[in-house]
Amino acid sequence: MRLSSKGRYGVQAVFDLAYHSEGKAAQIRDIGERQGIPGRFLEQVFRDLRKAGLVRSKRGPRGGYELALVAAELRLGDIVRAIEGTTALGCAELQGRGTSHEVLREVLSAVGARIESCLDDVTIADLCARAEQLGVARASTTRYVYAI
Repeated sequence: MRLSSKGRYGVQAVFDLAYHSEGKAAQIRDIGERQGIPGRFLEQVFRDLRKAGLVRSKRGPRGGYELALVAAELRLGDIVRAIEGTTALGCAELQGRGTSHEVLREVLSAVGARIESCLDDVTIADLCARAEQLGVARASTTRYVYAI
């Protein structure tokens, strides 16, 4: 299985919200800069994530996006399914009982279930803990404006 760019960006964006935003809303521009993701692409990603109930948006000067769940409850599988749809390795076009198609369909279905299980075993909190272990610096959320 290979994630599309959109799926990978979705995981990166949710990780960024959990790791760098400290429970506050983050703007697409800031997430895009930290993760190297174009803002227009992130808008599409966040639309899918919001629709799935994984993030919520806030309006106003301190607006942006925030996690709708705590990081320990948010699984990689949730994000991938919100962006990519099902993670199953589908072979719907393989028809016929008692044929090699049926065998292949069963095997790929079992592999797809294992992939989903693996994705569901990893939470965003796990990614954050790993980032801390690796010494990934957290972004400063304070913006300073200097008057001269």
